[in-house]
Amino acid sequence: MVTKSLQKGLLLATVLLLTLSLAACGPKSNGSIVEGKVNVITTFYPIYEFTAEIGGEDANVINLLPVGVEPHDWTPRSQDIISTSKAQLFLYNGAGLEGWVPNFLKSLDRDSKTKAVEVSQGVKLITTDEDDGHDHGHEQEGEEAEADGHGDSLHTDPHTWVSPKSALVMAKNIKDSLQSVDPAHTEGYEERYQKLADRLSALDLKFTEELGKLPNKEIVVSHQAFSYLARDYGLSQHAIMGLSPDAEPRGQDLVKLAALVKAEGIRYIFFEELVSDKLAKTLASETGVSTMVLNPVEGLTEAQQKNGDNYFTLMEKNLQNLILALQ
Repeated sequence: MVTKSLQKGLLLATVLLLTLSLAACGPKSNGSIVEGKVNVITTFYPIYEFTAEIGGEDANVINLLPVGVEPHDWTPRSQDIISTSKAQLFLYNGAGLEGWVPNFLKSLDRDSKTKAVEVSQGVKLITTDEDDGHDHGHEQEGEEAEADGHGDSLHTDPHTWVSPKSALVMAKNIKDSLQSVDPAHTEGYEERYQKLADRLSALDLKFTEELGKLPNKEIVVSHQAFSYLARDYGLSQHAIMGLSPDAEPRGQDLVKLAALVKAEGIRYIFFEELVSDKLAKTLASETGVSTMVLNPVEGLTEAQQKNGDNYFTLMEKNLQNLILALQ
């Protein structure tokens, strides 16, 4: 019977997931402060990539998050506080992704001139009553939360960058912040930003055209990281876990999902590389379907880094996998 075996599989998978997330302690942050250059500290991969592209030779960009580590579970070390205190710019996603940021900024040296910028500003944020497994203390306040009448139970979905439309807003914020701390190189930042924006616009157009043609719109994913992608390109996302990959699903949720997969004739369950694929595989084997990668581009694996992958190659693979799954 689906229920019993599914719940047993779920229990095993949850134990494995917790073990893996505890083991995901990566190496120290990479890169060091360079005198005489604009030093920019970024919190995780997509912001690092966009900043490095826009910054070019004018900026020294240091990413805090080590390769192969999932950003939801990571917290900074004392060395990161020292480096950030000496930098001109600290760029973080915001929207609740880095719950450690307020305390981190308070810990910087008293005479630090570091400017902190939340690069998701201006993206129309998505709120959900799914628990993200973290106490951020500064969740979506005000209008949207009150409008929905949920108050405290609403959480902001932080995965803005997974949609090229939102990534465009973020790239502009990065460019503006570089120009504000380093006006001498305004033109260079503008020029490189324009190139990046053109590539993001082309990617956005490709997602719009290709996904618009497909007959099916329902996707089942391991972690609720694709709301912005789904909203911007007309898909419906069903997640095994919540906003955080360690937010545990309940047995009844998995049984419901299994029923949905069968009813909708869904052929693939998506999983991601930086998180255990155990639950996705459990659900896939229960429902007799296959699994495939849909990458939330939160970071590169070591293999992807060696392979020269980046935001664009990973998003291109996502698009090809979506086309395959939704035909």
